Amino acid sequence: MKYHHFTSSERLEISILKKKNYSNRAIASVLGCSHTSIGRELRRNAMKKGYVARNAKMKARVRRKQSKYQGMRIQDRPDLRAYIIHYLHAQWTPEEISGRLREVDTHLPYVSAKGIYKWLYSAWGQRYCPLLPKQRYTPKKKTGKKAKREMIPNRVGIEKRPEEANNRSAYGHLETDTMLSGRKTGSRAALTLLHDRKARFTCLKRIPNLKPSTNAKALTKMGKTIVSLTITHDNGIENKNHEDVAEALSVKTFFCNPYSSWEKGSVENTIGRIRRFIPKGSDVNAYTNKEIAKIEHWLNHTPRKCLGYKTPYEVMLENNLLQ
Repeated sequence: MKYHHFTSSERLEISILKKKNYSNRAIASVLGCSHTSIGRELRRNAMKKGYVARNAKMKARVRRKQSKYQGMRIQDRPDLRAYIIHYLHAQWTPEEISGRLREVDTHLPYVSAKGIYKWLYSAWGQRYCPLLPKQRYTPKKKTGKKAKREMIPNRVGIEKRPEEANNRSAYGHLETDTMLSGRKTGSRAALTLLHDRKARFTCLKRIPNLKPSTNAKALTKMGKTIVSLTITHDNGIENKNHEDVAEALSVKTFFCNPYSSWEKGSVENTIGRIRRFIPKGSDVNAYTNKEIAKIEHWLNHTPRKCLGYKTPYEVMLENNLLQ
């Protein structure tokens, strides 16, 4: 059924049939549309005294005009537009820009993250869409992909992890994951991440392969630079030597359930942020240590909504979590 906005004559017919106590399905059958469209029209555009065609048309017109206002607000204010474009070039997300406008740079008019996306997806902002993390020109639903998991000897399940780690009420509870090179590259190199659940601080290290000893050595080296209490792993075979890491850092280690990457969503989200610099299918070995350090610096020096728009580095510094 092809979609179209209701015309004035259709609204008049809805008004007449509704006064005759026709059901939504009956009205839809007469107009040749979905009954859900009729229900939505009545909910949105009816008045207290009932559904009146003329009033419904006015309400629909006002709503449609207001839906475009957020984009116009940015387009009509050069200073606000320049601010948004500047920080998009700095790899900030619309949510981070919006939060900064609300909390810090209050001399400029506030616009929501949704408003920034609306402007970007409009004809005015299309040229800046490549600066978005996913580089999309239109909204798109996220799709999940299950990662392969392997059983780990002497693993302790995430259900036994301390509550302060689960609810992020204490610092030092870390998550780890690895970002692999694309299969077509033939490269075995990967990027190992160590991420504080509460502070959102991230350590990155490139490793030449996924051997358990190689990964354990990298995690141990990164873990010694920050306060560490627990580490939550996935079930990848690279985490087989988790007991060596636990002993070296004096921490307890826990493991997610198989095929449950959402249980350590914080580090998964961080990988998504890194993907704007190292796209899927890339050879991690093609990126120098200097380039990886630059990505790490960006992650830890970009304001986060969950931190009150402070940066992870600022939070770590304030709480003496750097060693």
